[in-house]
Amino acid sequence: MKVKIFGKTGCAKCDTTKNKLKHFIGKWEIDKEVELSFHDMDTVDGMAEGAYNDVMRIPTTIFEENDNIVARWDGEVPHSDKVKEHLVK
Repeated sequence: MKVKIFGKTGCAKCDTTKNKLKHFIGKWEIDKEVELSFHDMDTVDGMAEGAYNDVMRIPTTIFEENDNIVARWDGEVPHSDKVKEHLVK
């Protein structure tokens, strides 16, 4: 599973999202490989990736499995229970 976080450096919600997901991936017993990436929307690469993924608000968190989006949160920190639904099965 790919977990993509789109945000900006210094954004409190973005940092919370990134830290929360890193914590849960390390804490929970997840039976699949999880690739976590952060895309800084203040950089050219981040903006390009954000445009490709239709990111309009930060933070945006996207869960992809087999190149299909299985969950998405725009402009909010994902709730722990919703994150767990997609990571722990």
